[in-house]
Amino acid sequence: MNQLVYGLITGILFGFFLQRGQVLRYDKQIGALRFMDMTIVKFMLTAIFVGTVGIYLLYDLGLVKLSIKPTIMGATIVGGLIFGIGWGLLGYCPGTSIGAIGEGRWDGLWGVLGMLAGAALYAEAYPLMKQTLLTWGDLGKITLPGVFGVNHWFVIPVFVLSGVGLFIFFEKRKL
Repeated sequence: MNQLVYGLITGILFGFFLQRGQVLRYDKQIGALRFMDMTIVKFMLTAIFVGTVGIYLLYDLGLVKLSIKPTIMGATIVGGLIFGIGWGLLGYCPGTSIGAIGEGRWDGLWGVLGMLAGAALYAEAYPLMKQTLLTWGDLGKITLPGVFGVNHWFVIPVFVLSGVGLFIFFEKRKL
C-alpha cells in the first residue's frame, strides 16, 4: 500500500479521535492555555506514548528507520513562541483549526490562513535563518537514551509511567 494512503487513513483516524475527545472545542483549547482543563494535554500525551511505543517496536523489528532531527534551541524557542502566541490569539492550534473547519466552524479558517502565511514567510526567510537562528544552540541529533547511554526500552517505561502519574494528578484535581 502507498505511504500516502497510510497517511490519509491515520489522518482520518486522528481527526476522528480529536473530534471524539472534544479537543476541537474552543473552551477546551482555552482551558488548556489557562491550565484549567488538561483534556488536550492528556489527549496529546496519550498519542505521544502510543506513538513512542509503536515506533520503537517497529524500529526494533526492522520495519522502520528513525530519522532523528538535530535539536536547535534558537529555532525551537522562537518557533514555540510564535506557535504559542498564535494558539493564544486564535484559540486553536494548527491541527484543531482544520478539525474545527471540518465541524463547520469557520473561525478555524484563520488558523489555516495563518499556517499558510507562516510557511510562506518561513520559506522566504530561510536563507537568512539558515545562517543565524537555525544555528543558535545546535545540540546535534540527541535522544534521551543517547544522553543517558542506555537502550531506549529503559527510558520508554519511565516516560510512560511518569505520564500515567501526571494523568492521575490531573484527574485528582479534576483537570
